[in-house]
Amino acid sequence: MNTRTRTSSDYWRDALTAAGATSLARWTRDPVPGTAMVETALPAALMTGLDRLTASMGVSPTSLVLAAHAKVLAALTGEPDVTTGFVATGAADPLPCRLSTGCVTWRTLVLHADRTESELLAHQDFPLDALRSELGLPANSPEVVFDPTGGGGPLRRAVLRVAAVRRDDAYVLRLLYSTEVLDEACARRIAGYHLTALRLIAADPDAAHGRQSLLSPAELRHQVDGLAGPHRELPGLRFHELFAQRARTHPDRVAAVQGDRPCTYGELDHRANRLAHALLDSGLGRQDVVAVVTGRNLNWLTSVLAILKAGGVYLPVEPGFPADRIATMLARAGCGLVLTDPGGSTTLDDAVTSLAGVRTSFVDTLCEESHEDSDPRVPVGPDDLAYTVFTSGSTGEPKGAMVEHAGMLNHLLAKIEDFGIGEGDVVAQTAPQCFDISVWQLLSPLLTGGRTLLVGQEAILDVRRFVDTLADGRVSVLQLVPSYLDAVLAFLERHARDLPDLRCVSVTGETLKKELVRRWFTTVPGTALVNAYGLTETSDDTNHAVMDRVPDTARVPLGRPVNNVRVYLLDDHLSPVPLGAPGAIAFAGVCVGRGYVNDPDRTDAVFLPDPFHAGERLHLGGDYGRWLPDGQLEFLGRRDSQVKIRGFRIETGEIENALLRTPGVRDGAVVVAERPGTERHLTAFYSGARPLRADALRNRLGATLPVYMLPSHFHWQETLPLTANGKIDRRELAERAAESDGTVVDENDDLPRTPTERRLAAVWAEVLGVPRTLIGRQDNFFDRGGTSLSAVRVAVSLDREVSLRDLVRHPVLADLASCIDARSTS
Repeated sequence: MNTRTRTSSDYWRDALTAAGATSLARWTRDPVPGTAMVETALPAALMTGLDRLTASMGVSPTSLVLAAHAKVLAALTGEPDVTTGFVATGAADPLPCRLSTGCVTWRTLVLHADRTESELLAHQDFPLDALRSELGLPANSPEVVFDPTGGGGPLRRAVLRVAAVRRDDAYVLRLLYSTEVLDEACARRIAGYHLTALRLIAADPDAAHGRQSLLSPAELRHQVDGLAGPHRELPGLRFHELFAQRARTHPDRVAAVQGDRPCTYGELDHRANRLAHALLDSGLGRQDVVAVVTGRNLNWLTSVLAILKAGGVYLPVEPGFPADRIATMLARAGCGLVLTDPGGSTTLDDAVTSLAGVRTSFVDTLCEESHEDSDPRVPVGPDDLAYTVFTSGSTGEPKGAMVEHAGMLNHLLAKIEDFGIGEGDVVAQTAPQCFDISVWQLLSPLLTGGRTLLVGQEAILDVRRFVDTLADGRVSVLQLVPSYLDAVLAFLERHARDLPDLRCVSVTGETLKKELVRRWFTTVPGTALVNAYGLTETSDDTNHAVMDRVPDTARVPLGRPVNNVRVYLLDDHLSPVPLGAPGAIAFAGVCVGRGYVNDPDRTDAVFLPDPFHAGERLHLGGDYGRWLPDGQLEFLGRRDSQVKIRGFRIETGEIENALLRTPGVRDGAVVVAERPGTERHLTAFYSGARPLRADALRNRLGATLPVYMLPSHFHWQETLPLTANGKIDRRELAERAAESDGTVVDENDDLPRTPTERRLAAVWAEVLGVPRTLIGRQDNFFDRGGTSLSAVRVAVSLDREVSLRDLVRHPVLADLASCIDARSTS
């Protein structure tokens, strides 16, 4: 083999193995098989400037257009390295042309394009098909083709062909596109991006191209304001003032129900007024923080209303949180007063004892004291704080997101409008207090003359009882996380149940999968399903996708922004990306909260001035998305270590910090594992001198972390796998977690023996997403990674042959099987 052939072989070997494929997002609401063409003429003045630059740089005329093409593809895909097909004279098929836009200036990008073109043409005669076959690579056709010859020809399997055609001493950009993938408006936008890039190159070749936008002024206006939620004037009153008006209008109407205990609007208003006066008499100042550590009961609702009426800031705290976490939240929030119930929390006393200046009071005691029951009428502005909710923090410390009254009220009104919550409607309150959706579930019906149904935890953990509660309580509106909706659907698929009052079910907290939507409309066809999306920092949900059927998109969309909310998709320089391109989701408008309480560094990192609306804030939450042609938002994923498990937002870094503080742990990482048919769960990997007991690790982490942040599995490794740059290889760990999360059972000692044990093992394996060979008769369900929600799924699968209480009392498989057998023979 001669030197030329050997060099070409090396060149194409590197190109083929490194190239990958560049695909364009589909952008048409009316896909039709066929092709169409758009053309854009390059102005004479621009051509003169480009010719002058070509001569001064000593590059080919094609290289400037190729550089512009690379920039456009990078903007459309969000990838700095792109591959386009390159049509070379005499070549049968377009050649793969890999381009990098990592160059800082336009000039360096043009030089890179010129060098890439020269190398490609020098090796164009090499037999690529034979090399592809040798390397085991498919004969992929590029989706995007750059044609400097202007020769035209059919698209074949391409989606877009860009050609620079000289016509009568002028240049024309000609785009041939597939009408099954792109519409005419999109093709014209892409042509416009090319033209803008060429203008920027000619105007200042030494400018940093990364900071220059390709969007036209019209598209920029459309993205900033045209895609925003509808404008609605907010009332001049705060939530608690609007509630008081309702209470005066119909004091005898039931406002909330807990179990068999109803509470009228008048009773709730008077009791909240007395508690508010008690808070004020104790010295509560404007925007002072008051924590509420109660169950999800009427005292909780009374406390929230009272705090708002007194001008304070509501801080929800789960009664079951570890003492250290409660103490951290109270200290960070600057909280001096805690409202609670007798016996409401076993860890609260330890937390308060460790802090100076924090006192606790019982809600019932304060309400029974001789305080006024008139409205305190404390002035509260729309920019005053309403509540603070703590979420997981990657530094090991939770962070408290501060939400203002205007943002909270706007969200409540958006829920009322989009979910159709009206007078007499019943909203089920199901979420834990630390979950931000608990706020709207608790308060929104009180603005319309509706009713809040406080659903007890014991009902939530028993799906049949939960469905009975929905039916008996005549629930109209319900919001669940997808994993719990899956359990409810599994029950309804086995036991058809008419829910005539249920009009709207919202899903939030996790990615909603299309299969779950399909199952919903098959099982409950007359009830709307809403995919809701938002962040604690943005007053909860900012987008609603209201569905009456399965969407025809690849993913379930997040919907459009709600009233008075703007959503931008931005690049690394906070410039909007082209329509359809992936970008960082940024939120703006009244929804954006004040930041993180007493945490300026983390606040400054993600709460920024809105570059498009002077004097306003925007929030970068770490999610990525893209706009769809119908104006809905599509979720693409996250860019950091934050995940959502059963609706709870978790920073895996916080768990890792706790793990690394454990004696005997040298290094550690926490990943999310997910297998088909199972719920997502956390798996911890660690290295150290020797393996540690999983229950000891779980107890150690449980001393500082809430239950929902505890890993389901712990795996000891001699060393953790590393990437090429020396970082922990989390992708490899996630694959390991998905494959195993257990060890094979010893066939001699631990295989299930009786028919009941084998039946239980099959159900456990299905629910936990592991092979049956991993389930032994002495296995503990919760040590195997089971959660309260997966225990509910076990109960549903066994058709309530066992209850959640049975599984908690008898978590070992053999013991549970014995319990079942004893009942069947009694």
